[in-house]
Amino acid sequence: MTTPISTISTISPAITRRIATTLFITQSLASAAFIANVTVNAIVGAELSGQRVWAGLPGALLLLGAASAAYPAGRFMQWAGRRPGLALGFLAGVIGMALTTLAIVQRSFPLFLLGLVFVGIARGTTDQSRYAAADAATLEGRGKAISLVVFAGTVGAVGGPALVAPLGELVARFDLDALAGPSIGGVLLFAIGGLLIWLFLRPDPRTLATAMDASRGPVSSAAPRSMLGVLRLPLARLALVGMILGQVVMVLVMTVTSLHMYDHNHGLTEVSLVIGAHTLGMFGLSMLTGWLADRFGRPATIGLGALLLIGGAFVAPLTLLTPWLAAGLFLVGLGWNFCYIGGSSLLADTITPAERGQVQGASDLLVNLASASSSLGSGFILVGMGYGWLCLIGALLAIIPLAMVVLRMMSPQPQAQVG
Repeated sequence: MTTPISTISTISPAITRRIATTLFITQSLASAAFIANVTVNAIVGAELSGQRVWAGLPGALLLLGAASAAYPAGRFMQWAGRRPGLALGFLAGVIGMALTTLAIVQRSFPLFLLGLVFVGIARGTTDQSRYAAADAATLEGRGKAISLVVFAGTVGAVGGPALVAPLGELVARFDLDALAGPSIGGVLLFAIGGLLIWLFLRPDPRTLATAMDASRGPVSSAAPRSMLGVLRLPLARLALVGMILGQVVMVLVMTVTSLHMYDHNHGLTEVSLVIGAHTLGMFGLSMLTGWLADRFGRPATIGLGALLLIGGAFVAPLTLLTPWLAAGLFLVGLGWNFCYIGGSSLLADTITPAERGQVQGASDLLVNLASASSSLGSGFILVGMGYGWLCLIGALLAIIPLAMVVLRMMSPQPQAQVG
């Protein structure tokens, strides 16, 4: 049960801070669990299946699991609230990590794949933590609130891979396969995160969003719009296009850059440096992005993100020198960050609390499907056309949200912010 609106007289900064802190900590735990397991999933897949060709299947199942969960999770949170919805997402993570642990111990590839589906469901659900943060923030502070949750990905990017070896060594002392270490650690991280959500995500952010909407005037009695109805709004279209194409371009370039470097005799140290620069761009400057989105507007943030994507896609293939590749991938990661935070904030602005669950869930479904398609297609483009053409395709795709922002600036139309 969520707290009735009538019992919320004021939404104090302390409540907002507590909810934001809870979401940051729990998203950090989830991110570390995800990335620790992603680090070894391809190895586990190859070992359990006995065929290296299946090494990429775990990653595909994670993305498909996330895509399949996004819309139902959004609808459930619309009905029951963010707190129970996110708690169930963390529970799915516990189940998924437990199944993958059991699969590694029993050497069962099918059970491993089943566990990954649950882990993907957890990812598709917990990713909506950023919208819960937006629910608990004022209209002027949504960009900052969302950026804080996205910034939690930095913890996972650094802490996840760092956990792999210690956890492997720890479980090996109990005569377990070292590859089971990240999964066992994932069970604990998800369990702690779920408990924190259940205890401290109060009042429910959905209730706060409804209360804040009511405080700005009479609540509309109109029925919530469908996804197609929301997409009739130019700002909603811009938000969705920014998030989807930002994701597509980022995944397209990032997925095959390590292979591109490996094919040209770069060592693992150089590959790690480039991917590390990319990850820093994706998450490390999120707080700056949130400030920019609140200060200069969400459309401008999306437009700047598109420019950064284009710049990174042009820089990356210019030379095989590691610093240039690192700079290009950093710009691609930062461009994604701007499009993701700007788009998420703009979408939250343009819809009512009664529409947020299903619309945000549907948008995450589309983003995850686009990500899976881009990941799958990147290898074919690299083999068939080369890295330079792949980056050019990414730059051309990034022109679309940039053009939408420019056209909006050239012919501004008043848009009521209803979120």
